[in-house]
Amino acid sequence: MPRFTRRRVPVRRREDAPPDAAVRRALPGKVVCVMPARNAARTLERTVHAIPPEWVDEIVLVDDGSSDGTVELAERLPLRVVRHPHNAGYGANQKTCYLEALKLGADAVVMLHPDGQYEPSLIGAMVEPILAGEADLVLGSRLLRRGMARANGMPMWKLVANRILTTFQNLVMGTDLTDAHTGYRAYSRRLLLTVPWLRNSLDFSFDSELLYQAAHFGMRITEVPARGRYFEDASSVGFRTGSVYGMKTVWTGMRLVLHRAGLVPCRKFTCEPIAQS
Repeated sequence: MPRFTRRRVPVRRREDAPPDAAVRRALPGKVVCVMPARNAARTLERTVHAIPPEWVDEIVLVDDGSSDGTVELAERLPLRVVRHPHNAGYGANQKTCYLEALKLGADAVVMLHPDGQYEPSLIGAMVEPILAGEADLVLGSRLLRRGMARANGMPMWKLVANRILTTFQNLVMGTDLTDAHTGYRAYSRRLLLTVPWLRNSLDFSFDSELLYQAAHFGMRITEVPARGRYFEDASSVGFRTGSVYGMKTVWTGMRLVLHRAGLVPCRKFTCEPIAQS
């Protein structure tokens, strides 16, 4: 009878001060910052100007059917702009982001939301473990420091839901993450060439699926503290969308359990690693 064997995936935590430009000069590798955008005209320029140039070699913005002039503004900024002809979803946007970054030869890819919810000044802390060869996935955790999420305005229902879902995912993945639902993430080229993320959903559940995949394929994971800010222009899912996202997160976790047990194979967790280019 097939048996499920629980794996252990160690998670490193780093709470050092963000590295400076001297550290970047000593590290080889190309960093591409990708920005999945939709109706971000009010915050885009401010966010782009806050990106530390010493840590980012190129910036790619993928617009997912904006109607507020996001593309027109982006084309006046020092960005590479890719435009979806219609809204395809948050997951679809990320897929285009990572494909574009890989085509540019990125060694580390950091995703930064153009709404300014996450601090661009932390990009160095996000990509340094990858460039140093210590991590394949870096998560900017809003919950790594006690009380930080609530102090920065995270609604209580989101905090409670995050804790419950993260606990469930830790049990499935064999990790001890503090925040499995942060939107501040950095990926290594190795991860993006190994994990079959193109098979993932087109909506917000893309993030959870990719995290499950990273753990399943043995990617090295690091958490660093990141402040998430909640304000009028910050993009955020509501209760209904969040509830659907939560159910899909649990379902994907169950699919992983069934896949590992050999009961119901899932293509999202089946992929032969390919040689890096």
